[in-house]
Amino acid sequence: MENCIRTLREERSWTQGQLGSQVGVTRQTILFIEKGKYVPSLPLALKLSKVFNRTVNELFWLDTTD
Repeated sequence: MENCIRTLREERSWTQGQLGSQVGVTRQTILFIEKGKYVPSLPLALKLSKVFNRTVNELFWLDTTD
């Protein structure tokens, strides 16, 4: 699964910790989401979409190269 969380976070000059605090997770969780090592739960994906004012589909998509 691919995502644009890092790009959107950096556009706002937020640290991983700041974003994590806004959605109720640790900095490490944001790091793993950004690296594609962790797929967030639906509630977390919805919180991220609210913070960024984007749809979940705009934040996350399937990697079609496989």
